[in-house]
Amino acid sequence: MAKKTVKDLDLKDKKVLIRVDFNVPLKDGVITDDNRIVAALPTIKYVIEQGGKAILFSHLGRVKTEEDKEGKSLRPVVDRLAELLGKEVAFIPETRGEKLEAAINAMKDGEILVVENTRFEDIDGKKESKNDPELGKYWASLGDVFVNDAFGTAHRAHASNVGISSHLESAAGFLMEKEIKFIGGAVDEPKRPFVAILGGAKVSDKIGVIENLLDKADKVLVGGGMTYTFYAAKGIEIGNSLVEADKIDLAKSLIEKAGDKLVLPVDSVCAKEFSNDVETFISDGRTIPEGSMGLDIGPATIELFTNELAGAKTVVWNGPMGVFEMSNFAKGTIGVCEAIANLEDATTIIGGGDSAAAAIQLGFADKFTHISTGGGASLEYLEGKALPGVEAISEK
Repeated sequence: MAKKTVKDLDLKDKKVLIRVDFNVPLKDGVITDDNRIVAALPTIKYVIEQGGKAILFSHLGRVKTEEDKEGKSLRPVVDRLAELLGKEVAFIPETRGEKLEAAINAMKDGEILVVENTRFEDIDGKKESKNDPELGKYWASLGDVFVNDAFGTAHRAHASNVGISSHLESAAGFLMEKEIKFIGGAVDEPKRPFVAILGGAKVSDKIGVIENLLDKADKVLVGGGMTYTFYAAKGIEIGNSLVEADKIDLAKSLIEKAGDKLVLPVDSVCAKEFSNDVETFISDGRTIPEGSMGLDIGPATIELFTNELAGAKTVVWNGPMGVFEMSNFAKGTIGVCEAIANLEDATTIIGGGDSAAAAIQLGFADKFTHISTGGGASLEYLEGKALPGVEAISEK
């Protein structure tokens, strides 16, 4: 890739600012999923092994008021990071000031320090989220070089990524490098056949992705709640299924533009209520009766999608095929997961979000070439958009 990576930097004796993505789910102060912390370890370890001082920045949740700070401190993350690394990690519960500066200046080579949640700076005027130039410049003044390893925030221009980058030599961390390589590579230079699978609830969330991938992919398979807006565009009765009425004309134009490149489900698992405790039945894709709704792709669609995937050399998947959190409507997502996992000699990528959660939850994580850590960022990348966090990294 044309961007500098952490291996292009001289790190010895340097104060290395690292933007990581530690935006992990917490319940009662306990981390329920530490995947993002684990994903950041290779870059952190490399920096300290090269004799750098690692100073980590991350946001956690949304913080708009003083009350929002409650339960949003990075303290639990620091404790977990220390466990995973098997070494002490210093934590400064502040985002600026003398205490932070003194702690950084006192660091020895190979030590790690975590700065408090960057979004604590959003309470007074959204300084972090709006990339306040003074804040970016201040944070940059704390270090010698900058490593951006937070792909999950790459689609946002924040003080802790773009702001710092504009004042220091910057490079991509290993995770960021991997995301750029796999997602960027899949879209720009895919091995063919290239098949994209898009699910999720709303067409409006995926319009740009569908349009971009119809130009790039050999086939685009559509499932999930989006199905029924496309069905409505084809004049199929959809009962009480989820539909975006204002997107029906758009769906119609996408169907016309795509021809046989766009593959829609041929059956659905339906129920009369949005519940796991009600009776289900299979509709044949020609009509969903009034009073019922489609909540997953059906068995014939799983077979159809499996056949469309056969022989694919590049696969990008974003969005579940149904309400996978309910066991009665998870079979479509499981079926697609299995079909992709069983492909031989293929580059298989999950574009973050719910599909990544599904693959991990279903035990297929190690069967994919790459699972993105960034839901929104990977979607925008799949749309072909330039990501500010990536653009700001120094060129080689």
